[in-house]
Amino acid sequence: MSPRVVDPVARRQAVAEAVFRVVVRDGVEQASLRNVAVEAGLAIGSIRHYFDSHDDMIIFAVEALIDSIDQRVMAHVQSLKDRSDPRRPAERVLSEVLPLDDRRRDEAVLWLAFVTASRTRPSLVPHAERLYDGLRMLCRRALTVMSEAGTVAATHDVALESERLASLLNGLTVDGILHPDRMTPDLTVSLLRRHLDSLR
Repeated sequence: MSPRVVDPVARRQAVAEAVFRVVVRDGVEQASLRNVAVEAGLAIGSIRHYFDSHDDMIIFAVEALIDSIDQRVMAHVQSLKDRSDPRRPAERVLSEVLPLDDRRRDEAVLWLAFVTASRTRPSLVPHAERLYDGLRMLCRRALTVMSEAGTVAATHDVALESERLASLLNGLTVDGILHPDRMTPDLTVSLLRRHLDSLR
């Protein structure tokens, strides 16, 4: 009987997904090697085979989260070129980072958990910075397209408005995670839409 061949890429991704489940359910502090191994249905030695340390495992999971969000957002970025009403494609793209359904809510919980953890875990700081910068780049790209189409008034400073929009998205995300019964998906989208409309 030939030995079972394990795909190391798939195994590392499966471990990252186990980290996600533990963090969403119990928080970053509970994502130990042992707890993640149990969640993934693996021996702790298997986890150590693919990751040099606990930090290495957590960093891999954060990068996997960032890559997943990036891929989904970039799949929608082309729609920004729709000049029939540039506010709507911008709203659609920006909504991808808001907790509007189970998948995006889990991602938002993970984002908040990892970014908060970076305050006391230096190894996470570069990844938190990547998330911070990525959101601002997305906002700037959306507002630049709207500005070129004339749906952002020329009196607005796009760089400053990108910071304001990123801050709004962060606030909506935190409120949607912590107060989901009050900051509902419908209210979240309405506030984003109202903000984009106010830039005309």
